[in-house]
Amino acid sequence: MRPLLLFPDGDLVRDPADEHPADEHPADEHLVADLRLDVVWDAMSRGDEHVRAIARRVLLDPLRDTAVIDHRQSVLADFLAHPAELRALHQLADTAVRAEQALPHGRGEGLLRRSVRVLEVASDHLRALRDSGGRFTAPPLVRLFAELRERVGEAYLGEVAAVLRGLRFEDGIVVGARLGDGPGQVHYRVHEPGDAAVLKRLRKSVLRHRITGHDEQDWGAMAAFRNEVLGDIAAAVTESAAHVTGYFRVLRAELSFYLGCLNLAEELAGPTCWPDPDAASVTARGLWEPCLALWSREAVVGNDIATDGLPLVVVTGANRGGKSTFLRSLGLAQVMAQAGMFVCAEAFAAPPAPAVLTHFTRAEDRSMASGRLDEELGRMSAVVDRARPGALLLSNESFASTTDHEGAEIAEGVFGALVDSGVRVVAVTHLHLLAERLHRTRPGLFLVAGGGFRVVPGVPTPSAQATALYDEVMGR
Repeated sequence: MRPLLLFPDGDLVRDPADEHPADEHPADEHLVADLRLDVVWDAMSRGDEHVRAIARRVLLDPLRDTAVIDHRQSVLADFLAHPAELRALHQLADTAVRAEQALPHGRGEGLLRRSVRVLEVASDHLRALRDSGGRFTAPPLVRLFAELRERVGEAYLGEVAAVLRGLRFEDGIVVGARLGDGPGQVHYRVHEPGDAAVLKRLRKSVLRHRITGHDEQDWGAMAAFRNEVLGDIAAAVTESAAHVTGYFRVLRAELSFYLGCLNLAEELAGPTCWPDPDAASVTARGLWEPCLALWSREAVVGNDIATDGLPLVVVTGANRGGKSTFLRSLGLAQVMAQAGMFVCAEAFAAPPAPAVLTHFTRAEDRSMASGRLDEELGRMSAVVDRARPGALLLSNESFASTTDHEGAEIAEGVFGALVDSGVRVVAVTHLHLLAERLHRTRPGLFLVAGGGFRVVPGVPTPSAQATALYDEVMGR
């Protein structure tokens, strides 16, 4: 039994409860830094490190199956409509996990007692979980609570409680034994508590051995004997306890993602929408950058875009005109959409990408063993290695560390090869020679950063860069 809140079939390529996966790609760190995803995760977590780890885990594992995206959107929409219920469910799952973690470990009889206690506590939490889903209407949530009502009824919990009472062996342990085939081999069988036939035979037996309690070795021997005969039972009960606590771990992990989305929604002031993942190309209305809004706590200017299926988008214009902000807003929208989240826009549609890749300019680092151009080329090589047809590359002032002519030559070759391979490229650049060449030789959408931090369709011109350079030199 699985919660099935993140994936409808439970066939997890990556388990959301695994907070520190070994297969996270190093290039993801560039994506995190370039899109400022840390700001998003801080808002999602509100200081809860587990929620933050799960949010990072899910957002760096983009979905490509539109059915799964629709599945998550329906669950999230229901949770956003019932925020108190979501918080209560997450608290319940978290309490169940922490209760298991707080119990002391042991072996043999100690392990059995611990596992019995885990199952007793988990039974109470399963009952509370089963009775808490009455207001939800999303099909995945309706199925979850219907399954709990069917499989965790009062009759079942009563049987579990009876078995657990017996496993406490409060009236003693009745053990049968027979010799094994080899020297020193003994096979033990623990009888059910209260077995009348066995108890009758024991009463007739004349074999007796009493522990006086005067010798510490006697008690040690008795404890070792109990641990030995109860070992197999302890292992079986521990496996059952691990299964139940594993359910709550996965439930807590999946609910942590949705709780993070709820936290983020409460922090954002601008309009949001449910993205359309079935679109053939990117269209957006009022697209805005959430990290900037989270920092400023003010509304952020939105932008419109319609690529009409064109694989290349080039953005030019004055410095501080909103080009980089627009680029991040587009990248964040793509990442959030492929996590099954809402998007910061009035409307947004985009096909899922097998990878979202970034190549942003870096400030000069004195620790670099080589020049900035070498560093840029090395990062671009890693991007090309991960590029696949349909992938999205967000380039922000790539190859700005060299001359206009050399940077244009390199970028034109790289972008052209990627586009020819089926990669979608969105490039912000101040290299007029590059923009002019691409405009002349490549079909694409060309945008110019105008006034008011908006980008609008326009032909690349050198005047915007010249004006920006003049302003920068003159300190304006």
